[in-house]
Amino acid sequence: MKDIKVIVATHKKYNMPKDEMYIPVCVGSSLKKEDLGYQKDSEGDNISVKNPYYCELTGLYWAWKNLNADYIGLAHYRRHFTIEKRLPKEADERITKVLDKTNASDILENTDIILTKKRRYYIETLYSHYKHTMYIEPLDETRNILKEKYPEYLEEFDTLHKSTSAHMFNMFIMKKEILNDYCTWLFDILFELEKRIDPRQYDTFHARFFGRISELLLNIWINQNKLQYKEVRVMDIEQINWAKKGSSFLMAKFTGKKYEKSF
Repeated sequence: MKDIKVIVATHKKYNMPKDEMYIPVCVGSSLKKEDLGYQKDSEGDNISVKNPYYCELTGLYWAWKNLNADYIGLAHYRRHFTIEKRLPKEADERITKVLDKTNASDILENTDIILTKKRRYYIETLYSHYKHTMYIEPLDETRNILKEKYPEYLEEFDTLHKSTSAHMFNMFIMKKEILNDYCTWLFDILFELEKRIDPRQYDTFHARFFGRISELLLNIWINQNKLQYKEVRVMDIEQINWAKKGSSFLMAKFTGKKYEKSF
């Protein structure tokens, strides 16, 4: 069986998967007084203090710099990979249906990367959806950074203006060597973006643009490097209020009202 470690990014105590490949990681732990009893992202080489802006990426950075495993991945306390087609309604039952190490090992026999199934937006492109729901300036500045530092990725970035689907949530499992290449590229871009746009000019929700932009950058990096991957379904542990989410999406698109919180 393959050596796989998947961090579960969380900011609070939660019902975690029991499978041995999962490591609950308290993100932003350097800013918390309470000890959740989980691995802290403030130990070793870390950027824990950036969590209010980087979200789960402080956990990813910790895993990249401090975990030893052949494959490393990221999931969320309320969002996981699953191969189940039918899922129970209750959260306590759903958590038992997460992708386990045996099945992850089987999938990785034939690919180096596991990604989420693409989320489709249908009536909007990735760029227009971001522009309607978030402040577009950080994303546009990211393009400038790519043009200056990684121009070979510029064409893939511009496909955001016509693409209507992407692998989201910063969730993946990939070979450590590939992760090293990806994170070296990703954090170089984000640290440069932080120099150019101060997240403190936004409210606490919109200041987290580094995490959102990285979702798009993952797709750009995968596509530009023509990497092979296997898609696996994403499972929300808790029920999503799709009516509320849908109405907020339509308000953003047709009235210009930005999102105010996560769903």
